[in-house]
Amino acid sequence: MEQLYYENPYLKEFTANIIDAKEIDGKFHLILDNTAFFPGGGGQWCDTGKIGNLYVLEVYEKENTIYHVVSTAPSQMTDLKCVIDWNTRIDGMQQHLGQHVLSGSFFNLFNANTFAIHLGADISTVDILGNLTEEQVREAERLTNKIIGDNVPVLSFIPSEEELKNIKLRRALPNTEEDIRVVHIKGFDINACCGLHPTSTKDLRLIKIKRFTKHKEGTRIEFLAGNRAVEDTLKKDELFSSICSYLSCNENEALNGIKNLNASLKYANDTNKSLNTLLANYQVKDLIDNAENISNYKVIKQIFDGDMKYVNTLTSKLVENDNIIALMAVKNGEKANLLFSCSKNIKDIKMNELFKDAIAAIDGRGGGSPFQAQGAGKNNENLEKALEIALTKIKNF
Repeated sequence: MEQLYYENPYLKEFTANIIDAKEIDGKFHLILDNTAFFPGGGGQWCDTGKIGNLYVLEVYEKENTIYHVVSTAPSQMTDLKCVIDWNTRIDGMQQHLGQHVLSGSFFNLFNANTFAIHLGADISTVDILGNLTEEQVREAERLTNKIIGDNVPVLSFIPSEEELKNIKLRRALPNTEEDIRVVHIKGFDINACCGLHPTSTKDLRLIKIKRFTKHKEGTRIEFLAGNRAVEDTLKKDELFSSICSYLSCNENEALNGIKNLNASLKYANDTNKSLNTLLANYQVKDLIDNAENISNYKVIKQIFDGDMKYVNTLTSKLVENDNIIALMAVKNGEKANLLFSCSKNIKDIKMNELFKDAIAAIDGRGGGSPFQAQGAGKNNENLEKALEIALTKIKNF
């Protein structure tokens, strides 16, 4: 079978005849007399597309034969127009060559070789031997993009055994009896690889390293190449422009604008916290003065709107005093929170027992200890009823 994808990796359409069709598990595995459908290899995924009116779901190679998997039996066997899904193909080619250029950059700069790669659907990785610094990673990224700009030719070929002995490959040869295909980025990198690649580095357009982490005996580099890198850059640029617009500043002032905004927010939060503490101190006295006296206890029953943090602060200050029981409720939209708390000197009335029936009244869940219980429910219309249930229990002790 003629492998057109190696002869011309840019071939998007071709004509073929089906010479055999095998049904396996309800799908049909077609053999063509020639094909431009790449079966995958070297970590690169296979092509998809159409053979006539049949969608190609998968392409694979077995025993030197390439199979094209479709979901229904072919109705036509000859002169079939075949179309490669070009977006899938070019993406695979760009990620794969991007990996080669990145690997070559780390090797040329730091003599650090690649020990694993993964070409992913969203992001790809290359694992480089050794612990690399931020400065080294960025230097390799700059060299990679320089190689792209230099429009370096990329050759893919099968050398003779004699030629192979004289080629200085970046990595050791694979252990195989089959022909070994070599990819040569002229004057920069040469390595054995059976994948498909663009014929020039300019087709990569851009490579962007997203992040790097320590991995096993080396450093894992996460990257985007080609159209993926361009789209990511455009999205980041759009986001950056939105940030600058929001901050009313230019790009050079954006970082200072964010720092100033963060400082202002911290100041506002600190001020709000101080004011809440001050307000709570005043409100504690008022609530205790107006509390309902039951036996030897002062019982405070109160419903608030919104700020659960403030209610927590207020309740904590209330129960610092002896003989205080605080039955607090907070409305937050359609939801509701209950917070029951008591002074540490109260032993005979337990908050978790009071809470059990009260939380059921607002269709909620929660729990706690004898001194404090809290939870949330979805029926804030029954908040008053929930508090009354708890109050009645206290009166019956």
